[in-house]
Amino acid sequence: MVILGIDPGLATLGYGVISGERSDFRLVQYGTITTPAGQPMPLRLRAVYQGVRQLMEIYRPDEVAFEELFFSKNITTGMAVSAARGVALLAVVERTEELYEYTPMQIKQAVTGYGGADKQQVQQMVKLLLHMKEIARPDDAADAVAVALTHAHSQQAKSLFKIK
Repeated sequence: MVILGIDPGLATLGYGVISGERSDFRLVQYGTITTPAGQPMPLRLRAVYQGVRQLMEIYRPDEVAFEELFFSKNITTGMAVSAARGVALLAVVERTEELYEYTPMQIKQAVTGYGGADKQQVQQMVKLLLHMKEIARPDDAADAVAVALTHAHSQQAKSLFKIK
């Protein structure tokens, strides 16, 4: 099984691809899709859409997991990230309807066993569980790998996390 994890973003969208079965997963690739701040919003959204389509074409994931969006203050940023998430969802659903979503707390719980873990703890556990030589960088890519790993560990209950 191939799982694509996505940490949505307009300036930087993180992705992580893992492959394996049951509890034996390995890292395939990780990285980011970035868009320049000075570029008009429609062009940035097109870049995100095309980038995610390319990921779908290259890795042909069986399932795709997104980190759920969470905004506490800046509504303008939240709307831009939501738009990027929307075009990423569109790019994914053109190839598969196996889309899932996890909250930051669910990701922390799945990866470290503690829902209040900090980013460094999550990154260290991802590195350990996937036998990586170093922590994925930048943080957006590391977060996306954690999302993919969370989904891999949620296979028995995955229907609870399906995007509807």
